[in-house]
Amino acid sequence: MDELIAGFLAKADKGALEALIIGMWGDPYESGADEVMAALIAHAAELPNLRALFIGDMTYEECEISWIVQGSYKPLLDAFPLLEELRIRGGNELVIEPFAHQHLRRFTIEAGGLDQKIAEALAQSSMPQLEHLELWLGTDDYGFSGDVDLYRKVLAQLTVPTLKYLGLRDAEIADDLAVWLAEEPLVAQLDTLDLSLGTIGDLGAVAILNHTQLGGLTRLDLSHHYISEENQAKLKALPFEVVLDDPQEADEDDGESYRYVAVGE
Repeated sequence: MDELIAGFLAKADKGALEALIIGMWGDPYESGADEVMAALIAHAAELPNLRALFIGDMTYEECEISWIVQGSYKPLLDAFPLLEELRIRGGNELVIEPFAHQHLRRFTIEAGGLDQKIAEALAQSSMPQLEHLELWLGTDDYGFSGDVDLYRKVLAQLTVPTLKYLGLRDAEIADDLAVWLAEEPLVAQLDTLDLSLGTIGDLGAVAILNHTQLGGLTRLDLSHHYISEENQAKLKALPFEVVLDDPQEADEDDGESYRYVAVGE
């Protein structure tokens, strides 16, 4: 991978390079992204204007998200102190240690199941310029652990005046998140709240309808939902845009009801 990156940089205008997307590395379901990041770190001095980085740009056909082996990101963040956007796909063996980064504006982790250790580290981190925080929580079938109390700590730690977008997406605890966020004072500063791709149903919808803290929103995304038509109609009457695309129906089996996130495996 070092040779591949070195070869690319030999042809690129390194001083002008502002964004870099890393796709498949070898067999990403067997070997992690640490080698990729080590190569980038080795060339950090040659990339003074790199501001955006996406590691793990793979389709489902190339490697299912739950199979992508990731790596440890603190050395990368330390090596690129001027980075403004980091997007990570894949939560398998992902390591995020507590960090402080003065310039990150957009931070995204896409996972089929996000381990609580990641959220715990974020709850001890600092991004004073953060504008966009997006986390795909996923399902415990593919590694999710954590609860609303944990994400309350994350939001309390990472909410800064610049934060305008919060995405807690693809969450099997979407109803619980909605109940909390509808009454969370820190949400009042947001433009967009994104709970899409998850399992939100009427419990979360009613909490939103009875909200006290969502009035400042311009957009609420609930796409991929399990909300009744009656409550969908009520949500559409709220004084901000509510996106209700991709309605789902729960599976019923032997008296039990099952909902599924959009992205797990």
